[in-house]
Order: sequence, then C-alpha cells, then structure tokens
Amino acid sequence: MNSYPSQRTHSRWIQVCWSALLGLVLPLVVLGLFAEPAEAVAVFQVPTVAAGEPTWVVDEANIISRINENKISSRFSELAAATGNEVRLVTIHHFDYGDTIQSFTDKLFERWYSTPEEQANQTLLVLDEVTKTVGIRVGDQAATLLTDDIATSVAQETVLFPLLEGDKYNQSFLAASDRLGAVLGGQADPGPPNFDDSFDSESTFASAEETAENRGNSTVVLIVLLVLATVIPMATYFWYVGFGN
Repeated sequence: MNSYPSQRTHSRWIQVCWSALLGLVLPLVVLGLFAEPAEAVAVFQVPTVAAGEPTWVVDEANIISRINENKISSRFSELAAATGNEVRLVTIHHFDYGDTIQSFTDKLFERWYSTPEEQANQTLLVLDEVTKTVGIRVGDQAATLLTDDIATSVAQETVLFPLLEGDKYNQSFLAASDRLGAVLGGQADPGPPNFDDSFDSESTFASAEETAENRGNSTVVLIVLLVLATVIPMATYFWYVGFGN
C-alpha cells in the first residue's frame, strides 16, 4: 500500500532530474556542434566596398581600436588623394571552410573590384584572427610599386611579426599602413620590423591536423555527455523502482 505513493514520488523526481540534465547538456551540445560554423565568414558576408569609396578599414573581427582605425583611415585617404592608389585592410574572425586566407582575399578583391580598371590601383590586405594568417592582393598598376616580394614581406613580416610577439594587432596594422603608404607613395621601402629569430613561432599555433584532432575530441566529449544524460536518469529510475518494490 505504501509503495505506490513512493514510486510516484520517485518517478516525478526522476522526471525533474531528466529535464534539468537535458536543459544543461543539450545547449552545450548545440553550441559545441554549431558554434564554429556560425563564426566562419564567407566572402559574401563581408560588407561591400567599391573602388573610390572612402572606407579603408573593415574590422569584422573587432581587433583594431577606434583611434588607430582613424589613424590608418586618414593615412590611406591621403595616399588615395595624392596618388590614386587605394589600400584597404580587412579583419575577419575566421574564413569559411574550403578557403585559405589567400583564396578568401582573392575572392573578396574580385567581388569588390569586378573590372580590370577598378582593380588596377587597388591593394587589399586581409587578416584572419583565428589562424593569424594574412592574405594580400595587389592590382596591376599598384604592383609596379608594390612588387610581389614587398607585398609578401608586408603580409608575412610587417603584419605577422607583432602578432607573434604578443597579439599586437594595432601595432601590426599601423606598421603595415606606414610601409604600404611609403611604397605606394613612391618612397623607398622602409622594410619589415626587426624580429627575434630565436622565437619559436611553430609552437605558437596549432597545425591543421591538431585543430582537426581537437575538434574531433570535442565532438566525442559532447556525445559522451549526451549519452550520460540519457543513461543516468534511466538507471536511477529503475534503481528507485526496484528499491521502492
């Protein structure tokens, strides 16, 4: 006679626990499985900037201070007025899957500037925050001053050296704007900043294999949590039923 009320109480208790566990675990599963794709940026998601438009910095990753963004914009605006050469800096959180930073940069360059005439005097520099990689694309006319060697050095040394020394994004872009402004303004190339060669940059960032492995491990953990959230309430329920009888 007394076991039925006890069983009913225990069942209601199990239902409450089950609901609480689902409320805790399912959001974690959803975030773990879908957060990364949501943060990836496709080319078409970057705001369009046309040739001649007075927008010089597109900071989608929100890593450049307002003061320094204004400084960079002022430098590039003066450069465009004096020489006709236009430079734009773009930051993104992470490029879309299937892209590299250079393919992303090329696609964005061709989306913004669709004709050879529009492309001729353009330079586009794009930084990916997650991978800390940099792409650069230079129009044919601008390339007479900003050669392939200098452009590569700007992307791989001027921009990256401050990042390897401690995520100095503002310093990185200010240095890049100075160097690009000098070269495209017809001045001598000031060259890249000094960098300590003893610094082990390879140990700073995860390789593609390590990133994929970590993502796989995270997925396994989430699946295990989901299974536990299913099994534990069921096991507890049957134990209480057995105990009540």
